[in-house]
Amino acid sequence: MRVIRYTDEMISEFKADGHWTDETFYDFWRSNAEKLTDREALVDSQYRITWGQALPLVNSIAAHFISQGIPQHARIIIQVPNTAFGFLARIAAERAGLIALVAYPYLREKELDYMLGRTQAEAVVCPFEYRNFNYLNMFRELNKKHNCIKNFYLLDEEVPVGLGNDVFSLIKAANELKALPEKDYQDRRFDPCHNVCLLTSTTGTTGIPKLVEWPIASRLCTSKSRVDLWDLTSDDITFAIAPHAGGAGGTLTYFAAPLVGAKVVLLEDFDPEVALKMIAEERCTAIGVVPTHLVKMLEKEVEKYDLSSLRFIRSAGGYLSPQLAEEAEGRLGGAITSDLGTQDVGSVSGCKVSDPVDLRRRTVGRALPGNVIRLLDDDGNEVADGEAGALWFRGPHAPAGYHRDLETTMTIFKENGWTTTGDLVKYDRGCLWIMGRKKDMIIRGGQNIYPAEIEGLLNEHPSVANVAVVAMPDHKFGEKACAFTILKKGCSLEFDEMVSFLKEKKIANYKLPERLEIVPEFPAVGDSGKVNKETLKVMIADMLTSEN
Repeated sequence: MRVIRYTDEMISEFKADGHWTDETFYDFWRSNAEKLTDREALVDSQYRITWGQALPLVNSIAAHFISQGIPQHARIIIQVPNTAFGFLARIAAERAGLIALVAYPYLREKELDYMLGRTQAEAVVCPFEYRNFNYLNMFRELNKKHNCIKNFYLLDEEVPVGLGNDVFSLIKAANELKALPEKDYQDRRFDPCHNVCLLTSTTGTTGIPKLVEWPIASRLCTSKSRVDLWDLTSDDITFAIAPHAGGAGGTLTYFAAPLVGAKVVLLEDFDPEVALKMIAEERCTAIGVVPTHLVKMLEKEVEKYDLSSLRFIRSAGGYLSPQLAEEAEGRLGGAITSDLGTQDVGSVSGCKVSDPVDLRRRTVGRALPGNVIRLLDDDGNEVADGEAGALWFRGPHAPAGYHRDLETTMTIFKENGWTTTGDLVKYDRGCLWIMGRKKDMIIRGGQNIYPAEIEGLLNEHPSVANVAVVAMPDHKFGEKACAFTILKKGCSLEFDEMVSFLKEKKIANYKLPERLEIVPEFPAVGDSGKVNKETLKVMIADMLTSEN
């Protein structure tokens, strides 16, 4: 299946520049099996698997996919928690030439109905039951409508009797250790540059998540850049606390770690005490989290665990306040890294683990190799130095577009691959400093307020644990700023105190929030950890309506 957006000219350009290659992710698993045979590759609550053991397991799963008659380039939905065999299913799909869509475990009928309709997936990998929810029943019911799924693979060692002969144990299939002749695999090998090789879903802030298609070359290019930024080596032990189906957990573990043979530890169900215990016991050097994971972990008695192995913390999927970053670095011990990218448009930039603290906390780093950045005003002109502008970029780290939807894709990607993240950005010592998303910018009587600027300042208040600034409707000015705030345990904050604190920061009066709402937690987008600001906007609008 040919990618829908990348032209032969663009592919030749990225290959000539050395950003894209003909490698696949499986090539690195094979290399690790040869060079790091007896070193551990995957660890979860049940299994410990070495690189030497992993490769035949992957080949056996891929052989089972192929022997069941699943055709090359067919789609396979992998909806799994953080488990070793769920992880192996992803690389086995690539080995078998199947286009994998890895879905968050929390998605249900509405989202999966859309995904099946768009992909016509012929196989599914899922738990039988997880968190008291029956996934097999869900997919069975959906298949009555779509009639496309031919094979169901369960993350169970034994398949319950009576489920049908189209239901298999993924673990049994792996442990059969049946490999096909190498030619059979090679005949189904993806072209890393021209083929759609994997699908991801957006987090779906509103409505149904969109499906995004990728060539391997693009994801591999970004993964190599992350390895360099993080100084990742085979001595690292990475830990997916966030779901490996998403960027927060998956970029570090699924995409980056195998490139250097780093070990991957997987946390199936998030519990802050369990997470801290596993960091200590496994001697993890790098963790993938969303900010809410850090908040929950820091509420515990962190100091009773030996976390001295922790080298860096990859936080993604939501705004990480400088104050939370400082506390995490001080108490957990690892350096916080930050970066910029989305499922829709790809990866833009990143900080190095070795960057100064203020750059790592304030900015999202420098452009990744091959990316060209432009900051533009509303008329499409480049802004003056030091001014904020809409971030546009072009480079080898972007997806091919929305799956089989060229029309929608071309509303996101303009001529020759230029696209925008929707962020308003300015430069800080060569790094990108996000001032807020264009859609979240508050326009008060014609004056622009950038939420990230106010959030960054207010997060320095000793009583504040986290803050989200959103627009609230106003008859006179159009919009004003409202600060939704989570307080630290045992602390308080009054409106006048907030205003006085911000005035001490010497900001313009029009930027001051004109309402303070104390909340116990923020609404999130699924399990992604991202603050759902659209929900907060609705909340404050409803409050204002009820008060009038």
